[in-house]
Amino acid sequence: MQLTVWTYEGPPHIGAMRVATAMTGVHYVLHAPQGDTYADLLFTMIERRDKRPPVTYTTFQARDLGTDTAELFQSALADAYERFKPQAMLVGSSCTAELIQDDPGGLADALRLPVPVIPLELPAYQKKENWGAAETFYRIVRTLASPRQGQERPKNERPLANLLGPTALGFRHRDDIVEITRLLDSMGIGVNVVAPLGASPADIQRIPDADFNLVLYPEHALSAAQWLERAFKQPYTKTVPIGVNATRAFIAEVAQIAGVSADVPERTRLPWYSRSVDSTYLTGKRVFIFGDATHALAAARVASKELGFQVVGLGTYSREFAREIRAAAAEYGVEPLITDDYLEVEAAVRDSNPELVLGTQMERHIAKRLGIPCAVISAPVHVQDFPARYSPQMGFEGANVLFDTWVHPLMMGLEEHLLRMFREDFEFQEAPSHLGAAPQAPKEAPAARELAVAAPAEVALADTPATPSALVWLADAEAELRKIPFFVRGKAKRNTERYAAEKGISNITVETLYDAKAHFSR
Repeated sequence: MQLTVWTYEGPPHIGAMRVATAMTGVHYVLHAPQGDTYADLLFTMIERRDKRPPVTYTTFQARDLGTDTAELFQSALADAYERFKPQAMLVGSSCTAELIQDDPGGLADALRLPVPVIPLELPAYQKKENWGAAETFYRIVRTLASPRQGQERPKNERPLANLLGPTALGFRHRDDIVEITRLLDSMGIGVNVVAPLGASPADIQRIPDADFNLVLYPEHALSAAQWLERAFKQPYTKTVPIGVNATRAFIAEVAQIAGVSADVPERTRLPWYSRSVDSTYLTGKRVFIFGDATHALAAARVASKELGFQVVGLGTYSREFAREIRAAAAEYGVEPLITDDYLEVEAAVRDSNPELVLGTQMERHIAKRLGIPCAVISAPVHVQDFPARYSPQMGFEGANVLFDTWVHPLMMGLEEHLLRMFREDFEFQEAPSHLGAAPQAPKEAPAARELAVAAPAEVALADTPATPSALVWLADAEAELRKIPFFVRGKAKRNTERYAAEKGISNITVETLYDAKAHFSR
């Protein structure tokens, strides 16, 4: 085990909590010591949920280890059922409680509760959070959506799909569901069940009524979808609709499965924006990408194929999807990075020298330390990445969000670069502030002051050409000068005055301005 100040994923019981918290009518009894109750804050503080997760902790302490902790678990389970009256219950152990080797599933079975109790065996020291979420969802689906005996799937008036994979603490899962539901509706396809987000145990029982499944987040839903295909002959989609091209491919795949038209209006600005004059500045930008496999793979495709970026780094902390990341990295000609050590990621970012980083909350910190623009594309995230506004990542509107989110830090980086480049320019200093403060005169460089004091006055006069103060800018020349962008206006003015002084011109006209430009452009 490695001690760290940051982790991309928690232990697998955190993944189970994400599924339980996403659902309704489900309660999770977790055999855990008092210190493991920190996980509540992940949902109430970061996701800003208005209620606690549906989790009861046994919260045993050190003194309890000498007594019967099994009885403590059964008592907590019985109390939780009586208090919350859930439609189904999950039971399991945290990574710490796993060491005392109680059997939550067997202990729960002995109580004979009148609702389904689903035991979770999550190896805390071999697996992590996303695997725990996938295993929990798989167990719920397999328990509650059991194969029908001799019953056929009902004939639906229009094709029905299940949307599988969104959980609590998911990156923009809430808005992705809205966007994909709208997209399906425009194709004449209805949504049967969204799970686990917002689903009840009764909804899970209805999953077999759909014609097919949409796997939006393979990290959480792939194993359940594969079982549903075997048990109910329900096909599932393989395309994740992030980006314009992927959304088009997703529509074509769904249309083929459902037997409907793929003619859907594309309400997206990304293709035009990425070809526009303003975006030519983005072409060839070096980008480093790291996150969960779903979002990292999608980001690499969008960056490379739709925005013209150069992918210089690609990685994930999702070891279960390392094969897919390695294949994509080979396509982009980069070395794949499969790690959950943020220090390795920081070293890779530094070595690849990117101009933009797309990653998790941790990469935001790394990029800030290295002075590189960054946009968050994947969990784990912090509170600012659960916005109040509508901000999907999937579908055509999601493509618009991607463009704005990724281009904004680059444009801000350009703005800051220009401010640093021209902050000593006297024209920049003389420009009025939007705050209304009086402009300050530029400070004279210390070296220049010392040189002026040390040099005799007559020598300075002999070696210096006619000063700009002796020159007169005519009105038409000043008007033409103001048309030049502020960040190069100062240089243009200095060059013109230098040219005029060298040629012995005292009155600067428009012709003088353009003659100077031609002179210094040679």
